[in-house]
Amino acid sequence: MGIIWALITAVCWGSIVLVSEKLGGDFHSQTFGMTLGALLFSVVAFFIVQPDLNMSVIAIGVVSGIFWVIGQRNQFASVDYLGVSKIVPLSTGMQLFGTTLFGVIVFHEWKTTTEIIIGVIAISAIVAGALLTSRRSKQGDQKDKQNFKKGITFLLISTVGYVTYVVIIRWFEVNGWQAILPQAVGMFLGALVLSLKHKPFNKYSLKNILTGLIWSTGNLTLLLALPLIGIATSFSLSQTGIIISTLGGIFLLGEKRSKKEIIWVISGCMLIIAGGVMLGFTKS
Repeated sequence: MGIIWALITAVCWGSIVLVSEKLGGDFHSQTFGMTLGALLFSVVAFFIVQPDLNMSVIAIGVVSGIFWVIGQRNQFASVDYLGVSKIVPLSTGMQLFGTTLFGVIVFHEWKTTTEIIIGVIAISAIVAGALLTSRRSKQGDQKDKQNFKKGITFLLISTVGYVTYVVIIRWFEVNGWQAILPQAVGMFLGALVLSLKHKPFNKYSLKNILTGLIWSTGNLTLLLALPLIGIATSFSLSQTGIIISTLGGIFLLGEKRSKKEIIWVISGCMLIIAGGVMLGFTKS
């Protein structure tokens, strides 16, 4: 069941950037709108499930949510410089490296030799696939060169935010239902503070409530997957949604790629799928 939860996360999160780009707005409005949607989702879920909360859980959830804002806001900002089809695979590879490092070394989630071997091969395939999907021809590289430095800087900050957002919940063993409302409060407060100077109360923020609802569904299923299959497997599987983002960036948003680049994208997606399937075998 944990694998199914993680795959639902992949579909939801793989659609977020595409939906948000279609809805419009700058990264301030996109991030703030998402947090509004997440807060709405979490309030409804809280009254349905009514999980036990204490000050420790609330504090951890809020801090996790603030780190998520750092991750999402800077990912949106990096998309403005490098595009969805390039930034999402790179972001995925960097997040996988960070979360897997914590999952295996700190939490000892791969215990047997077989799990370690399969896991290493799977992660290598996913990271290689992510790099392949983001590879550009010389013409494309030249066009993006001036924005590459800014985009990568935003992406590095985003990765720190995303990895911390996941690891902190696992570290303190907070379950999904407990985390969902405090996390959404942290996200909303973080986005409000960071976006206040940029007038985030506009129609684009309202539209991006939809992306918040989609993200919340994916977040909940990831949090439910964490205790069942561990952070290394669940987070890695959830990132296979980059296939949706990458292909969507090219075919739905019209980001230009050469024929050679499209072949690289399809090859990269196949590697990512293979890696995701192998990760499923690291947990019985």
